[in-house]
Amino acid sequence: MKRVILFVGALSLFAFVSCKENATSKINSDNVAVAAQRDEAAKQVPVMSFEKAEHDFGTIEQGTPQETVFKFTNTGNGPLIITDATSSCGCTVPEYPKNTPVAPGESGEMLVKFNGSGQNQVTKTITVKANTAKGSEILRIKAFVNPKGAAPLGPTK
Repeated sequence: MKRVILFVGALSLFAFVSCKENATSKINSDNVAVAAQRDEAAKQVPVMSFEKAEHDFGTIEQGTPQETVFKFTNTGNGPLIITDATSSCGCTVPEYPKNTPVAPGESGEMLVKFNGSGQNQVTKTITVKANTAKGSEILRIKAFVNPKGAAPLGPTK
């Protein structure tokens, strides 16, 4: 048993000592340059800045279609690409420049249509997915919806 342990120990020592290759000789300078370019490009992140993140339609009659425009600017240093925009329900539809790059410093618009459904105070959210550091932005629309033909009940402005 002692011979087996001594043999395994000697073999292990030989294996660890014989692996003294020079690691720097294995580095490919072309790969280093490509990695540096990739890392520099990863630092160029777009930033999506909206003029407003919420819009209030005020008091509306039920079933009255409404729409608003959310304007945004790419304040980052990389091209901004909106990949998706979804609403919290089917009564709100966002229209946006899908997969169209917005260069740094340029602006764009997102049209949001609301069909006026619901009753009383209604709040809907729109989730905008883009290639920003945060990955998504949240926009809100709200309205006080009165039933058709009813006298205004909501808050007055």
